[in-house]
Parts: sequence; structure tokens; C-alpha cells
Amino acid sequence: QVQLTESGGGSVQAGGSLRLSCVASVDTYLHYCMGWFRQAPNKPREGVATINGKGVLKYADSVEGRASISIDYAKNTVILQMTNMNSEDTATYYCAAGFRGSHCRLDRGIDYVHWGQGTQVTVSS
Repeated sequence: QVQLTESGGGSVQAGGSLRLSCVASVDTYLHYCMGWFRQAPNKPREGVATINGKGVLKYADSVEGRASISIDYAKNTVILQMTNMNSEDTATYYCAAGFRGSHCRLDRGIDYVHWGQGTQVTVSS
């Protein structure tokens, strides 16, 4: 099994940027489907971005143009770079691995087997 450890969360002003990192204890998972999800208070979990082993990227409409997901294989790390952040980005962000389907999906978080503990992101207006 893989352990996922998120970091990089914190407080940021609206319009600012954050770089979230997810370190995977097993590098094999990085060659398949990796995802970033988030959950705000009183809201359902939302897929933010996914990347597969072929470099295919998917983004939620809410972050399109403001988010970039990438993998640093040398560091076993999945990166979520977010810019021009707004209050709607306030949430706990989770790294996910081990999707049980054929392709990465943003709308099927339940099918990701492994999850990190999450990192809190707070955007002030």
C-alpha cells in the first residue's frame, strides 16, 4: 500500500498562489492515476485535477486556467499549483491514488483507494 502525505496548505489572500505537494511512499502509483480533491465545509468532495501515467490532465471547471497538476518523479511528488485563488478555493485538499477504473476521473472520488490526510487551504477575501 502507498502512503500519501500532503503539504503546502495554509492561508493565502485572494489572488494569491499556493503550491500543494503530495509525497507518495511508493513510486509505482505515480505512473497511474493520481488526483487532487477538495472538500469545503458543508459541501461534497470535489475533484480538482487528475493526471495519469501518460500525462493526460483533467481539471474541474472551477479551477480551469488557475490550477496545474504535475508529477516530479525524482521526488515521488504530485504537485498542485494554484494561482489567482479566491474564497471558493477554501477547503481541505486531499491527494488520492489507486483509481479502480480505466481512466482518471474527477467525479468518482469514491473509486480512489488511497488518500492522504489532507492539507487545509484558507483563502481570505
